[in-house]
Amino acid sequence: MKIRNLVKGIFLVLVISLFACGKTENVSSANSDNNNKKTFTVGFDAEYPPYGYLDTDGTYKGFDLDLAEEVAKRQGWELVKKPIDWDSKDMELNSGSVDCIWNGFTVTGREDSYTWSVPYVDNSIVFVVRNDSNIYDKSDLAGKEVITQAGSSALSALNDEDNAENIQLRDSFSNLTLCQDYNTAFMYLESGMVDCIVVDIGVAKYQINNRKDLFRKLDTDLSKEQYAIGFKKGNTKLKDIVEKTVLEMYNDGTFMKIANNYADFSIPQMICLGK
Repeated sequence: MKIRNLVKGIFLVLVISLFACGKTENVSSANSDNNNKKTFTVGFDAEYPPYGYLDTDGTYKGFDLDLAEEVAKRQGWELVKKPIDWDSKDMELNSGSVDCIWNGFTVTGREDSYTWSVPYVDNSIVFVVRNDSNIYDKSDLAGKEVITQAGSSALSALNDEDNAENIQLRDSFSNLTLCQDYNTAFMYLESGMVDCIVVDIGVAKYQINNRKDLFRKLDTDLSKEQYAIGFKKGNTKLKDIVEKTVLEMYNDGTFMKIANNYADFSIPQMICLGK
């Protein structure tokens, strides 16, 4: 009887041990899969609709973020959306805190500072005023309070020493205020604290479409440029993977399907040709 009980006890220990080993292997395997899974971290301005912004449901959304989400999905990566201070974008990228800057990021004037993807949006820098304003042309901005975002392509265009017309225009303002984000700029414009915003056309269209009774765009633009995805200088490997996936998304219609959820974007000819 004792021998039988001893055999049963040994058998039970063996079964428990085998079960425990099996569980350990599964957990180890799962951890290994997680460790091997690529994390794709995108740096973006969280107050830059329609490219990237915090939605009313508490999630980050936008045209660029949706494109990044699709790229990550197709590559089997985990997408991390990291809102950043736009003035700190270089530090975030160079430190490895983010893998790329993907948020209405202008190539013009920064050609040699990053490794760029193919441009995917044609952009213009425009002027937005209140509907009741007596400003109808950029020549009317002399003596006016103007605002734009710090570190923006709009500011770069206004400070372009090679463009005498832009410098002359900037110097005609009574004051040029810099703010951290364009949402704040539109609040200032609505309240009458400033007379005009210098801003990217995509952002302008988004704000005007949402509040047509408040704002309008001047017919004259400040400059034209292009958006692309900016990677750390020399990181061609990641750039090539992401760029190839974006071009595939354009060719199969996914790119424009995402774009149409947000605005009427102007798409560069080179992405249409798949280059």
